[in-house]
Amino acid sequence: MTRPTRPLAAALLCAVLCALAVGGCSAPGGLGTGEPAPPVSAQLRPESLWPLWTDRSVSGPGTSVGTRELPPQPLENAPEVGPGGLPAVNVQDVVRADQQMKAFADKGWISAPGKVGMRPPVFRDLTGDGDRDLIVAADAETGRTALTVYTARANRIVPILFTVGRRLAAETIGGDLLLRTAAADGSEQAVRYHWDGERMRVVSDERRYSKSVPGCAGDLATPQPKRTDTYGRVCE
Repeated sequence: MTRPTRPLAAALLCAVLCALAVGGCSAPGGLGTGEPAPPVSAQLRPESLWPLWTDRSVSGPGTSVGTRELPPQPLENAPEVGPGGLPAVNVQDVVRADQQMKAFADKGWISAPGKVGMRPPVFRDLTGDGDRDLIVAADAETGRTALTVYTARANRIVPILFTVGRRLAAETIGGDLLLRTAAADGSEQAVRYHWDGERMRVVSDERRYSKSVPGCAGDLATPQPKRTDTYGRVCE
């Protein structure tokens, strides 16, 4: 076999070096110099096979997938909201206009636990519009508490949350509402609600159990991290 002449060998070496200069410096899997970028594809979105059976809203625990909630409607026969906002309206008139709360309207106001009636009204901005919303809670003879949150839409009053719980305690976390209730099994349920533009919606629902829960026994004198029993319940 004859060797290539020097001019031919030099030409071959030049061709190899040119190829390396063009393609050898690009990162693995990357684009070479002057190579056009591929077009960006749009992010795929879920497409329902049966739209009528699909609930596109964020459902809380226990909500049926096929349930479509109607938007909250203004209360009929409720006082109109003026320039002073909800803090300026008569709260008892609001409660009387609400079919779910009107039974408590004539129970009167209470200032301490253990009595039947309406707790002092509280005003907080839960919808993020800069105006304070109205929070009303009423304690019943059964030991349960009914709570409703009202907001103002133009000059109308709209209930955006109604819930009932035993030994109910309420807190706010920023613009969210946190409700704690007690259950007969000794547990505490903490439900957090957030304004979704239409109503107060459940964003978290936690249940905590005391150390007396079976499976949570241990050395209580020694500080321990949070543990769970065999059912995944949190041991306090």
